[in-house]
Amino acid sequence: MRPILEYIRVLLIIFIVSALLGTIVQRTYAFIGVNTETYGMIGFPAVLIIIFILYRNKLQFSGWYKGAERQKLPKKVTQVLMSCIAVLLVTPIIIMLMSS
Repeated sequence: MRPILEYIRVLLIIFIVSALLGTIVQRTYAFIGVNTETYGMIGFPAVLIIIFILYRNKLQFSGWYKGAERQKLPKKVTQVLMSCIAVLLVTPIIIMLMSS
């Protein structure tokens, strides 16, 4: 029963946090002047990576599942993923500036 509850919890985290972060990213792009219809979805993989890092490094330890294989991401992996997030979030801005 615990794994099922944890799966439901993970799905809720993905839906709620991705909606919140996605809205923040879209509104930030719109405020800056990026065409969100064309380039807005480039930031969505960054949101999913943020959720993955957040879950693996913090949220998995507060859930119902108590399996032995729970462990944090290595620091190097977290740093590489954070770099990917930065690149993904800045790419639409760079594309917009280059096309102007």
